[in-house]
Amino acid sequence: MPRSVSVTSGSARFVQNISVDHHLFRADEPSEHGGKDAGPDPHELLLSALGACISITVQMYADRKQWPLEIVHVVLSFERVPAEDRIDSDTKTGMVDVVKTEISFAGALSEDQQRKLLEVAGKCPIHRILSSPMPIQTKLLAPSSLPV
Repeated sequence: MPRSVSVTSGSARFVQNISVDHHLFRADEPSEHGGKDAGPDPHELLLSALGACISITVQMYADRKQWPLEIVHVVLSFERVPAEDRIDSDTKTGMVDVVKTEISFAGALSEDQQRKLLEVAGKCPIHRILSSPMPIQTKLLAPSSLPV
């Protein structure tokens, strides 16, 4: 079962302290957006989650198949592009968000194996979540629930 993620604003402007069980890290905005650049920004964290999920999913698949995969390298970027440039978009005007992903594999893999690993990459759990409609439910908690 997934662990809860807790995010609490820090003492510096925009710095966010993030905890997942015993793991602690920060998010922030770059200095050009008024932050202190104390950590990745939220878009970068989202891309990191997708990239990690892609790499882990591909590694698990290759392990099950006993394929000679040595390294998975994933490079991701976030862009806003004109809607008319996207064939798969229902929106035909304005700008739409696009995540661009480039994947490379090291190891003595055949072209068919690499093609299959690329297909598997697109089926990782985070990719599926981001590719489908997902409601986000938000509610207000009492101040007494704030961390001390």
